[in-house]
Amino acid sequence: MTATSQEVIDGIKEFDSATIFNAVVESMGGSQGGTELEGQGGVPIIYTDPTLHCYLPNLGSAVGYAVTCEVTALDPDSAKIDWHDYYDKLDETPSPVIGVIKDIDSRAGRGAVLGDGMASTHKMVGATGIVVDGSIRDLAGIEGVGLPVWGKGLVPGHGVFNLIRADVPVVVAGLLIHPNDLLICDRDGVTRIPGDMDPAVVLEKAREIREREQSYMKIARQPGMTWAKLKQIQLEMRGEG
Repeated sequence: MTATSQEVIDGIKEFDSATIFNAVVESMGGSQGGTELEGQGGVPIIYTDPTLHCYLPNLGSAVGYAVTCEVTALDPDSAKIDWHDYYDKLDETPSPVIGVIKDIDSRAGRGAVLGDGMASTHKMVGATGIVVDGSIRDLAGIEGVGLPVWGKGLVPGHGVFNLIRADVPVVVAGLLIHPNDLLICDRDGVTRIPGDMDPAVVLEKAREIREREQSYMKIARQPGMTWAKLKQIQLEMRGEG
């Protein structure tokens, strides 16, 4: 993996996940709606569905490279591997990193797959956030650690907790995430910058979109602005007025 410069990472962190989504789509030559979201126009689905929740929005957003794993929380017969395989990968991946944990238990979500102890370890190895396709516990403790988290639910306990695979593609809330994908996580959910796209190009497009949207907001919020006036301005901008 070729690490993106910290300057680009910091620039991307200035934007929300929705703007980064728009920037990725426009960088691919598409628009932001219609059938393209279903992959029919060459634009993949690059964001999570509404089953994923931001549980500590007060801790802000997170940007980082995905380090993935699959776990079970209740199944004592799972063919486990050593947890060091996952944490070694987190530690070895250039910062910033985001832990991505997928619950593949036969009763996925019934037991927690993230708590405050794990959050502490993630933060120690440089994680900026954790995304969980499953349930979380110890939320107050995680908040004390200071690490933002995303998940599907909250429960107080779990059973036998096994790591099954590490560093593999996983599907989180309808989003396919590959190891080392660059993720942007905030209150809306998670957007993925595809691995074959240059984040610097996405950042440049996001800045263009911000400028365009700010110009529109400035016009729309003018004192005395009406729909009739705004419509006329739009037509003139299109050369139709």
